[in-house]
Amino acid sequence: MGTALVTGAASGMGQATAAMFLDRGWRVLGLDITANLGIDHPALTALTVDIRDGEAVSAVVGAAVASTGIDAVANIAGVYPPTTLQTFTDEHFRTIFDVNVLGLLHVTRAAVAHMNPGSAIVNFASVDAFTVSPGQLLYGASKAAVVMLTKELALELAPRGIRVNGIAPGWVDTPGNAATGRMAEAAASIPLGRVAAPAEVAEWVWILTGSGMAGFVDGETIVMSGADVMR
Repeated sequence: MGTALVTGAASGMGQATAAMFLDRGWRVLGLDITANLGIDHPALTALTVDIRDGEAVSAVVGAAVASTGIDAVANIAGVYPPTTLQTFTDEHFRTIFDVNVLGLLHVTRAAVAHMNPGSAIVNFASVDAFTVSPGQLLYGASKAAVVMLTKELALELAPRGIRVNGIAPGWVDTPGNAATGRMAEAAASIPLGRVAAPAEVAEWVWILTGSGMAGFVDGETIVMSGADVMR
């Protein structure tokens, strides 16, 4: 079994991914800005840090990693406040890009220093990287950046035997999405007639990292939208 580093581990898809690795016998480093991950398991180590602080991320990850290193990274932490051309502020820009893009790079750089050959990284993008959603001016741009970073990192890390892929979820039954009050409306618009469960998304993290089934898949971003967004 291996060690997985999961960001955004306190809720939603991050929490489901951490739980999935734990259920399969892995050690999990659950990284979040909050200390309460909502999971009680002896193989879980909670790492409390703001991923916008690169030095702090490197210090926390380095202190937590055992001699066995890291075998999987799931960059799931993200923010998505709505913005338009008329409503966005410099603070919105910095928050969205610092968490969704710069934070991903901080975590990846910190983790790669401890990753084993044959290990893998999964970056969470969004269907908004491929289609236009009203009111998601900066979020969509940040997730498009994640798709390109996934390709660039795959190319850069391939010689070290580290694969990098992405997942672009559509609507998922998370607390953040539920808070929008639009879940029923969204489900009705999806061809499959429902939104995804966090565990379904977590399963794809496993396929791309720990399953051994995707050893030649590198630099790709998998869209999970129930046929709502296709490319």
